[in-house]
Order: sequence, then C-alpha cells, then structure tokens
Amino acid sequence: MESMRDINRVMEREIAKGSCPLKLDHIEFGDYSYQEITSKEKLLEVLSYLLRIGDFKQYAGKTILNNVYMDLRGKKPVFKRTRTAMERNNIFSTIRRYAKKLKPQYNGDVYLEMVRCYFDIPQENLEKCRYTYQGNETYAFLMSDNYIMALYTHCLVARKEAAMQDMQVDGFTEKEYGMVRLENVGDVLFQALLLDDVKWNGVRMIANLYVIYTINCVK
Repeated sequence: MESMRDINRVMEREIAKGSCPLKLDHIEFGDYSYQEITSKEKLLEVLSYLLRIGDFKQYAGKTILNNVYMDLRGKKPVFKRTRTAMERNNIFSTIRRYAKKLKPQYNGDVYLEMVRCYFDIPQENLEKCRYTYQGNETYAFLMSDNYIMALYTHCLVARKEAAMQDMQVDGFTEKEYGMVRLENVGDVLFQALLLDDVKWNGVRMIANLYVIYTINCVK
C-alpha cells in the first residue's frame, strides 16, 4: 500500500481537478455491526445484495459505479470499481469459488461486519453540491476514480487503527469485541464500500464499509 502521505497528495491533485473534497472524519461500530452468516445460501444472498445482482439487481442505480469491491487476482485481493453487471457477476463467481476453497462450517465461523464511515465536506463546497431531483432537495458528490480509491484506503486504515483502540460499544459480546480487535480473524472473504447508498445526517455523509470474515477460533 502507498504511504498515506502519497494518498493525500493524490487527493489534493484530484480536488484541484474538480473532485468533491470529501474527507473521512471517523468510523463507528454499533449494534448493527455484526451478523453471523449461518449457511452457504445466506453467504450467497449477502454477496448478491452487496454486488446488486440477482434478486437485488433493482438496487443497481447509476451511483453503483461509485462502489468499491474486493476481487481476487490469483490469490491476491484487489480493490476496484465496476462498470457493468457482468463485472459484478464475475466478482460473485470468483468469491464463491474462494469461499468453497476456504470450506467454512457456518457454525459461528463466518460473520458480516458493517462499519459506518462518516465523511466531512466544507460548508462552501457542500452548497455547490446541492441540487433538486424529482422535486426533492439532495446532494451530488462528484469524485474521480482516484479520489474514491483514496477515500477507500482511508477507510481501511481507520478500520485497522480501530483494532488497536480500547473501544466500548453497548451490548457487544466478547466475541464481537474480538472481531473489532481483529483477534482470531482468519481470512477476509469479501469487502466493499458502498457509496451508492449514502445518508446525510445534516453534518456529515455516511457510507457503509462491509467485510465478510472467517473466524479461526469459536468459543
């Protein structure tokens, strides 16, 4: 991975070219963060939802182009945006084959993690992003491929840093705290930052980072 200094330089160059200057402020865990995947069928359903294919293809609007997905090149994970449903179906097939090789038992060893990512934007830039769509006031954040990939890198770094913090979340089990700390986490089966389903809380833009883990030790 490039140094964060290099990543930030890329972001500054892309802002100068016209990318919206969104910047990651922080990430959050909550009672929504962990969902056990209890069967192969459930795993394929979750993958289909994240990739907006199959029964979930109706969610594949124009902004799906902004999503960042994990794929595999050989045994190495790569992260990319997609342009077509065929590309997303190819990722689905690759991850399905990868899951088959890992041979999960679905007895507490596969989890979906969802982390909320909060992004800031200067007020003067926010006003430029405001527009009316079908009679409703909303926002459009235009960003280049390089800028989106840089934001994704910031999210991954923030997630790794969270593992080293003494985080307290109401209602978390010890197993869930272990996943926050990345203890006993085995393989990352899939990962995605979904920027086609963002929320605005009046202060910051919120997007979800999803990771599917296998767990090495089950208590």
